[in-house]
Amino acid sequence: MSNNYVNLYSKIRDMAIKNIIFDFGGVIIDIDEQLTINEFAKLGATDINKATSAEFTELIRKFERGIFTPDIFRNKLRDFLDLSATDQEIDDAWNALLFDIPAERIEIIEQVKKNYNIFLLSNSNEIHYDLYVRDLQLRFDYNEFAELFHQAYFSFDVHLSKPDQEIYEFVIYQEGLIPEETLFIDDRMENIEAAAKLGLQTYHLQKPERIRDIFKDGKFNKA
Repeated sequence: MSNNYVNLYSKIRDMAIKNIIFDFGGVIIDIDEQLTINEFAKLGATDINKATSAEFTELIRKFERGIFTPDIFRNKLRDFLDLSATDQEIDDAWNALLFDIPAERIEIIEQVKKNYNIFLLSNSNEIHYDLYVRDLQLRFDYNEFAELFHQAYFSFDVHLSKPDQEIYEFVIYQEGLIPEETLFIDDRMENIEAAAKLGLQTYHLQKPERIRDIFKDGKFNKA
């Protein structure tokens, strides 16, 4: 994809930003999917290459949309990867990809909240959610993400997921947002492109860039 095409959908328009929608994984929290693949291999997955297959991606997508419960997901993983692991071993391996929430990013979000209506929109699942909401509670004294943000939307809860346009439309209509006044920040280009098609302003956050690099004194400063 050309840089011109990326810039077309990442350019911040003249209309003032009033709302910001943040992605979670890759934006607020760092992730490394290879760490989970390594843990599945340690648990005895006979063909670890299956963990990068389209079938595996679809299994995860159904879990992220709330189609599978955690118990069903664990059993699907056992069958798909030929594992005899316990529930806890599977959860530990599945959660290995998640890093702790950096305190600096919580502080930045708190500053940004003083200047904008802020929302969280995440493709996630119940096992991951239980881990990082516990981190949020124990280390930052927020009971849930809807306290840190004005509202938080998780794919497993709303049964929709990015990059399908329905999930963006759901948040827009639910919150009464004007797309042109709303900035969406995500680390995946397919999610950025889908949001841009609905008129949302977008910013594609790419490593090694972090949200500290695009906000100054709680205000977005990248054009």
